[in-house]
Order: sequence, then C-alpha cells, then structure tokens
Amino acid sequence: MLSPRARLALTASLLVLLPAPTLQAAPETDTNKKLDAFMDVFERVRADYVDKTDDTKLIEGAINGMLASLDPHSSYMNAHDYQTMKQTTDGEYGGLGLTVSTEEGAVKVVAPTDDTPAARAGIKAGDFITRLDGELLYGTTLTEAVDKMRGTPGTTVKLTVIREGAPKPLEFTLKREIIQIKPVKWEVKGNVGVIRIASFSKQTGPMTRVAIAGIEKQLGPKLAGFVLDLRSNPGGLLDQSIEVSDAFLDHGEVVSQRGRTKNDIERYYAKGGDLTGGKPLVVLIDEGSASAAEIVAGALQDQRRAVVVGQRSFGKGSVQTLIPLSADTALRLTTARYYTPSGRSVQENGIEPDIVVPQLTDPLAADASRPKLREADLKRHLINEVKAGDKLIEADDKPDPRFADTPETLKKKGITDYQLTYALKLVERAASPPVVQTAAR
Repeated sequence: MLSPRARLALTASLLVLLPAPTLQAAPETDTNKKLDAFMDVFERVRADYVDKTDDTKLIEGAINGMLASLDPHSSYMNAHDYQTMKQTTDGEYGGLGLTVSTEEGAVKVVAPTDDTPAARAGIKAGDFITRLDGELLYGTTLTEAVDKMRGTPGTTVKLTVIREGAPKPLEFTLKREIIQIKPVKWEVKGNVGVIRIASFSKQTGPMTRVAIAGIEKQLGPKLAGFVLDLRSNPGGLLDQSIEVSDAFLDHGEVVSQRGRTKNDIERYYAKGGDLTGGKPLVVLIDEGSASAAEIVAGALQDQRRAVVVGQRSFGKGSVQTLIPLSADTALRLTTARYYTPSGRSVQENGIEPDIVVPQLTDPLAADASRPKLREADLKRHLINEVKAGDKLIEADDKPDPRFADTPETLKKKGITDYQLTYALKLVERAASPPVVQTAAR
C-alpha cells in the first residue's frame, strides 16, 4: 500500500515514466548480515505471531517500511495502488473529487477538484476529515481512507470535517460521481483569456493548446493577454508540464533534472513558437501549487515570459520514476531533483511570486496566521542545500495598504476572486500603450 505520508495519486508529485535503471550489487559487507536478520524476523513472525499471517502483506509491509524511511514520495504500488494511479493520470474515477494527505494520523484535504461533489459542497483545503459515515478515520492509512471515499457513482457518504475557526465539526453528505478530471478550462474575462489548469494528466498539454486557440478565436484583435491559473494544482506528469511551458515560450530551457551524480543531468527545452505571440501573461500560484505546476511557473518566471502572482508555492522539487516490477505492480522511486532554468531548486523553498497577493476574498486563505501545509512540513522530505532564494520584487514581510479590503467589502464591489481580479488588471495594464504627455509650445 502507499506510505501514509505519500500523496494520493500524484498529489504534489512529479511523475516521469522511464525504464528501470540498471541496479548495481551492494558490497558484501554488513548488508548480507542485515538481510539474514530480516529473514530471521520474517520467519519468526510467520511461525510465532499470535494470529496467522499473510506472506504477501508481510513482504509489502517490509517494502513500504524501507521506502517510507527515504522520503514522503517513494512508494511501492501493489495491483490496487497501480490501478488507482493509472485511473487518476488517465483522468477518470468514481468518487468525491478530493486530493488528500495524512498528517499525524489524520486525513487532511490538500485540495478539492474543480466541479466535483467535494468542491460544490464547500470542502476546503486544510480541512481535516475525521469520520466517514460515522466511522473514525484517525490512524487509517491513506489508501484505506481513499478507498472508503471512492465507490459506486450515485451512492452517498457522510463526511465529518474539522475546520480551523469553526466552533464545531461540520457535516457533509456527498453523492459519489464519475470524476472526469478536466485538467484545463478556459474563459474570457473582458479582453483577457483565463486558462485554468487543475492538474497535469495526459490531456493537459493538448487541452492547453486548444484553450489558447479558443480564446484567440473568440477575442481576435481585442485580446489583451492571458492569465494562467495554477492555484491548488497538485502536479502530475513531467512531460505535460514541459508541453504547457512550451506553449508560452519561443525558446530556452524549461527545466532540468539532476540525479545522484554530477553528470546525471537531463535538460528539457522549448521547441520554439510561442502560441500566444508574446501576449502579456500572468501566472497565478498559491501554497497548493506543486511539482509540475511549479515547473511551469518557474520556467515562465525565469525566462521573463510571465509575471508570477499570488502566494509562495508548495515546494515539491523531486522527480519520481515509475519502475514497473510486474504486469500490475510498480516502484515509485525518487530519482532526481528538478531545477528551474536559472538553476533554482524548488525543493522546500517553492516558487516565490514576483508580486505577493493574498486571496482576500477567502477568509481562511487570507489569514496569515493559519498554518499552511507545504513540502517542508512533511517528515523525511528532501533537504534543499541551497536555502537562499531570489529577492522578491515585492516582499510580504510587512502589511501592505493595498490589501486592506475584507471579504465583505470586496463582495459589495462584486469581487469574488481577488487574486484573479488583480491578475486581470495587471494584464490589461501591460497591454495598454503608455500615455505620452507633450507640452504645448
């Protein structure tokens, strides 16, 4: 089963499908003695444990324990986990539309997926799910919790949720649906095209190109620019993050990944041809933007192609290689760190926005004192040896008078998404020709 600290189905994970690497034999030192000790323990458990044991479960437990000692994202996938992963990357499964993790034995919501029962019911990132149909979840593995939330479309499940600031637990009764993950949606706001990318599955790159074409067709010469919304995007497939970045870049490096040795470096480049013709571009990120989303934001930021707006991202800068072990099992192993074109490691630090903009229309998101789950909070996360980050254009270390509005005052102004409204105005200003004043003579 998946490690309890691993994210559900690529949550905050960057996945690359590569052939298995050549394994080198370990020196015959103390390793063989420790393997003998493991077999002694295995045989003793089989023979003397109070209840009859299952060899498969014992071996899988040993494998999971080994991988869990490495980092939060390496894991063994049995047939069930492998199938779940493929369903998610293919973009369809039956359930509620929640991305969850575990924190100290509790199930925590990372993000609800757009247009799903969970999102429509108002479940928010940071909520703790304590019970399902009255059954306590504390201490349940992530895989077991997810299995209970997924199920036959049309059936219902009752969630008990603890939300910070709420005086008592919240109750939600949700009806399961076929969750068809639509990774890309687009709309037109005035003269600006807004492209919302919710995840990086197999369809993300092609659907992004379709979105750009659709916006250009609808607005024509009136098109001022684009907003690329990557907020609460947990990541996904590496090749799709490269394809999305390439759609907005004319040339240059997108990302590099570096393995254990100095020479183990692989670089990925834009193939040429900015599909938007260089139109102004703003990228929106927040603390839920992870992995593949961070690759896109970092590439467009480093290549001076976009202004990044919002909150510091999740900080998941490692690459997991999916190594098939059999027809229906696989090893998901952390094999590299990834770096932005300027050589920044995103691990732990995340992507710092060029302009820090809080989400003032959401009281929970705007509360600076509210704890936010990031990669650096996960046990046994990879350490970023270089802690120094780039200097922000605008720092958020002191109150900013521009962000004094409250959700109530913004609602009166008709603003339901403050960060998006800010980004739209930024694009419109960038597209407007400068006003030149001349003195009369």
